[in-house]
Amino acid sequence: MGRSPTMIVTNTPAKDLAYTNFAFCSPGDLRDFVVPGSGNAYALIGDVFVLSVSYPFFTDLLFFSIRAVHCDDSVVISDANNSEYFRFTPPEDFKIAMLTLELEFVKKGARDEQVDAVLLSKQIQNKFMNQVMTTGQRVTFEYHGNGYIFTVNQATLEGKEKSHGMERGMISPETFIIYEASNSSGIKIVNQREGANSNIFRHKEFNLQSFGIGGLSAEFADIFRRAFASRVFPSHVTSKLGIKHVKGMLLYGPPGTGKTLMARQIGKMLNGKEPKIVNGPEVLSKFVGETEKNVRDLFADAEQDQRTKGDQSELHIIIFDEIDAICKSRGSTRDGTGVHDSIVNQLLTKIDGVESLNNVLLIGMTNRKDLLDEALMRPGRLEVQVEISLPDENGRLQILQIHTSKMKESSFIAPDVNLEELAARTKNYSGAELEGVVKSAVSYALNRQLNMEDLTKPVDEENIKVTMEDFLNAVQEVVPAFGASTDDLERSRLNGIVECGTRHEHIYRRTMLLAEQVKVSEGSPLVTCLLEGPSGSGKTAMAATVGIESDFPYVKIISAETMIGLSEATKCAQIVKVFEDAYRSPLSIIILDDIERLLEYVAIGPRFSNLISQTLLVLLKRLPPKGKKVLVIGTTSEVHFLESVGIRDSFSVTYNVPTLKTEDAKKVLQQLNVFSSDDVESAAEALNDMPLKKLYMVVEMAAQGEHGGSAEAIYSGKEKINISHFYDCLQDMVRY
Repeated sequence: MGRSPTMIVTNTPAKDLAYTNFAFCSPGDLRDFVVPGSGNAYALIGDVFVLSVSYPFFTDLLFFSIRAVHCDDSVVISDANNSEYFRFTPPEDFKIAMLTLELEFVKKGARDEQVDAVLLSKQIQNKFMNQVMTTGQRVTFEYHGNGYIFTVNQATLEGKEKSHGMERGMISPETFIIYEASNSSGIKIVNQREGANSNIFRHKEFNLQSFGIGGLSAEFADIFRRAFASRVFPSHVTSKLGIKHVKGMLLYGPPGTGKTLMARQIGKMLNGKEPKIVNGPEVLSKFVGETEKNVRDLFADAEQDQRTKGDQSELHIIIFDEIDAICKSRGSTRDGTGVHDSIVNQLLTKIDGVESLNNVLLIGMTNRKDLLDEALMRPGRLEVQVEISLPDENGRLQILQIHTSKMKESSFIAPDVNLEELAARTKNYSGAELEGVVKSAVSYALNRQLNMEDLTKPVDEENIKVTMEDFLNAVQEVVPAFGASTDDLERSRLNGIVECGTRHEHIYRRTMLLAEQVKVSEGSPLVTCLLEGPSGSGKTAMAATVGIESDFPYVKIISAETMIGLSEATKCAQIVKVFEDAYRSPLSIIILDDIERLLEYVAIGPRFSNLISQTLLVLLKRLPPKGKKVLVIGTTSEVHFLESVGIRDSFSVTYNVPTLKTEDAKKVLQQLNVFSSDDVESAAEALNDMPLKKLYMVVEMAAQGEHGGSAEAIYSGKEKINISHFYDCLQDMVRY
């Protein structure tokens, strides 16, 4: 403070001053504690507690309420370095959102008293307004003629998470105050909920992006309406309505969509006990009965609270991550011990048993809702079930804004970065994958600043800029696990798309119209289309092109090449999973490529997998859930076989993709521009009735030249294919 005053710590000379929680000093010393630009004065005591400072007009000594600072009247401070008294300047955003106070009498053994939380909150907020409270601090105050002490057990600031370390903040009119008192204290607290304006939330309004949640506004609104609306009102209102609070909710959906994040942030938004976060597998134990005990222990605090406080009990939140690990359908796990069944039974009785709890909120999260026991899903248990699905374009924009906010504040993001364009490009990405895109883009930017020859060279922080090119490279690097399999689709049409004549064009336009029908029609939630024709006629390439051009958020190819060596049951499970994933998306395309190969068809016999055949027959006729629409495109070179097993009739429409006639082959060759104009006609005639794939193959062979090495010159337009060499290659293909 620039000087070393001598100050003596002593008792307050008047009882009423002891209840103010102020430190008093002479007017001359007070100047050293006044915050510049403010009329308030604060002193930091021993780097622990902060007291407001004033002067009582009749003394020039510095003295404190003894209980406020834990000192005694024999301490003499001779210089400022030893005293550790410093002016304290409150930072910005210093208001306390939630304050937890433990009450006790000043005089031990005082008679029992009933404390009304409504009146007490008003008195504390008025008396200690703008005073700084620190965890562990003890403050003496008077209430209805009795002397009390409150100990600050928790002080959580607005917009900040709970901390197990020392926290401090300033009391404001919006501070939510929770009172605690031991059974032996003789203090009974009433109207706890009403004392905090019946608000179970720490904030008057929610900005989900400030909590790191993007694209889930609709889901949160649904959760709030069903799970929390009743808890906002006082207990006597819900009693008159004759309703019970929701005790459990289930968040389910694909991995990486924000289920765990949503659950954790809900726990931080609520004014209640610190949430208990449990990973499903952690509950399991190899000892008999230990697992059930672990489940009971999770609810022990809530049971004790409800027994002692009844309706005034605080909300206890238990978050179960990967709940499917311990709550599988009873009877589905045959491990010989029955422990999984016992866990489900124990959990059911705790949530909604004979002695059901009304002060518990259980939040479960899973990627596999289908594995959970049905009894767990009924009303009264995990009754609020919210699907956390892939974000839409606006949601992806919000997520990208959240993950780039820090670099934007620090001016590390280049002006050319267009988040709206990135959101449009990343239509199949989950929230976790979008975070991965941002990390990957930053890695490109940081790598430019590194000198691989001398890693000790100082980094120029001012020149670190994450550019749009970095983000585009990151999008190529981070591939979404759910959604359109763009790479697989592109691999299915390696030679691109060329005009193949009127018949191919007609079939392509018709198939695109089916995709449009699925998109806009309310009466066609499921449309199936079969493309049949000779091997190599372009069926798969056409189906892949429809998948890409349709712009559907979910497009998957099911092909035999990804299932080599798998058993029939495993193949069926994979096929079913693709359809189940498609039902999560509003618009989906599933391509069943080479259906005869999926069915393991062999002409001798004939032989095929009846299990896979029956699975496809069911899936091709099963309507998707309400609000979901699916287009299934199948391809086959054995249409008569599919007709014999009844699969062809399961498709709504069948199109024949033909081989190329002379005119069609001529159009393809003209677009490839690998023959001279004089040779195109004769080459096209030779390719009459040729499948498109074989045409590309023979052209590739001929482009290598008789002795090899001329393909690059031919495709660059510098040379043309020798027609006689082309005939030789074509004859070899036909011969062998």
